[in-house]
Amino acid sequence: MRCCVCLFQQSLQCSPSKMAAGESNSRSSCLNLSNSGPLGNAPPSNSAHSSPASNGGAVAAAGGMNRSAGNANPRSGPENGGGAESAVRSTPSAHNPRRQAVGPSGATSSAASNMTATPSSSSSSLSASTASSSADASAAVASLPSSPASVLIYREPVYNWQATKSTVKERFAFLFNNEVLSDVHFLVGKGMGVQRIPAHRFALAVGSAVFDAMFNGGMATTSTEIELPDVEPAAFLALLKFLYSDEVQIGPETVMTTLYTAKKYAVPALEAHCVEFLKKNLRADNAFMLLTQARLFDEPQLASLCLENIDKNTADALAAEGFTDVDIDTLVAVLERDTLGVREVRLFGAAVRWAEAEAQRQQLQPTPENKRRVLGKALSLIRFPLMTIEEFAAGPAQSGILTDREVVSLFLHFTVNPKPHVEFIDRPRCCLRGKECSITRFSQVESRWGYSGTSDRIRFSVNRRIFVVGFGLYGSIHGPTDYQVNIQIIHTDSNTVLGQNDTGFSCDGTASTFRVMFKEPVEILPSVNYIACATLKGPDSHYGTKGMRKVTHEAPATGTKTCFTFCYAAGNNNGTSVEDGQIPEVIFYT
Repeated sequence: MRCCVCLFQQSLQCSPSKMAAGESNSRSSCLNLSNSGPLGNAPPSNSAHSSPASNGGAVAAAGGMNRSAGNANPRSGPENGGGAESAVRSTPSAHNPRRQAVGPSGATSSAASNMTATPSSSSSSLSASTASSSADASAAVASLPSSPASVLIYREPVYNWQATKSTVKERFAFLFNNEVLSDVHFLVGKGMGVQRIPAHRFALAVGSAVFDAMFNGGMATTSTEIELPDVEPAAFLALLKFLYSDEVQIGPETVMTTLYTAKKYAVPALEAHCVEFLKKNLRADNAFMLLTQARLFDEPQLASLCLENIDKNTADALAAEGFTDVDIDTLVAVLERDTLGVREVRLFGAAVRWAEAEAQRQQLQPTPENKRRVLGKALSLIRFPLMTIEEFAAGPAQSGILTDREVVSLFLHFTVNPKPHVEFIDRPRCCLRGKECSITRFSQVESRWGYSGTSDRIRFSVNRRIFVVGFGLYGSIHGPTDYQVNIQIIHTDSNTVLGQNDTGFSCDGTASTFRVMFKEPVEILPSVNYIACATLKGPDSHYGTKGMRKVTHEAPATGTKTCFTFCYAAGNNNGTSVEDGQIPEVIFYT
């Protein structure tokens, strides 16, 4: 961030066309006015360790010599800028007839209006009060490279600078970070990084209600130096740049501190620019960091975009270095979501990594007990029932973070029917957007379909990529009943199980279908054969007849068509076929 400040300041440097030349004279001294006074337009030294009078010391010396030469000016003096002007006027053009400059009006004026020099004839008339200022100027000259001739320091014209700025915007932009007409200074930052930045009360009050109250309110400050230890210098300069010229200067390293500064001083237009910059640069590897900042700065729109990005790129976002730096509230906000696109065992692994980092921040040993302690509510948001028994046994069950009772309860949930109640959420997460869709392949419902442990199976394919999230199944013909069921989707050619869930459902005795969902969406690719499989344990149920080989779903909004083609699944299928049987409904997202 310091580098950004340096680059920012370099962009404000005056033209390198300033030259040094002069005639050799052992009795004359040369005044360095590169640190110009109130009328100087070279960028001031922003070091907070320099004396406020440092910008006028050399000018005072020049003003003193001018007065001794009899060219008094009623506006002279460092407080109103007359010193620089009078010093310029005291330098006769005859001293160097080759250096002539054309003024704003087109008339020829002395080139000394662009430089400063001390005539040797004036050095003997310096008063005691200006001697010390002259000594300061000489000390400044001593820091310049040695030259056989006296050195004349060029700088851009400061007299009548307004004539070179044709618009109000140009004139205010010229005043940015400039000592010209400044009436307040800010000491920005902390420690050795403090910078002293000039400003203008009127310009600040016009652009910010906070500054207006600071300078013009009932409890207005009269101080000419204001300390801002909680603001970064680069961010404050970016704020001033915007207030003076409407120019936005933000980058990846300064955007968050600039957003903070814009909010502190109530400049909503700059806030909007910062938020827009963050939106354009939002990626999976910085989504968690930006989410934390969006919540801190109360930017709900940005926070929503971060959460959507995390939903779509959950695995990459969790693997990012900044994930372990988020606060506990941000972690909880993410784990509560039903739309994360990652397996639950990976969420648990990420939560353990975060707990280790948080224990270190709290100067705790990373023991299982301390990890559980720092996770707090977040642990209960891990949906352990959505894991497979193998995933649970290899990871969470051996982590020591869960209690023995919780481990036994979850193992029973995985292995026995009916499944006992567990303290953890068993609702599937669905990482898909848009509207849920479904198709029904039967046109009529009949009674009495029996179950003996054999799976009902039907083969299908689709014409476009979809995500199947569950099936609709028929329930009991004997009134309200509970069923235990295992559902699967199998890739036909490889016989690979792509998704499954051991669960249950309750029916009310009607001929309606009842939803049974997968733990995670199952991706179905076009023109590939899959087998839908359901193994039910329970009493006889309704079943479907007059089945259709092809079923098409048309999206109401877009008219997009998704076509399912059903075929007989070879092998033991409990009698289910294209014409009749179970698995009447497929629930999916496009």
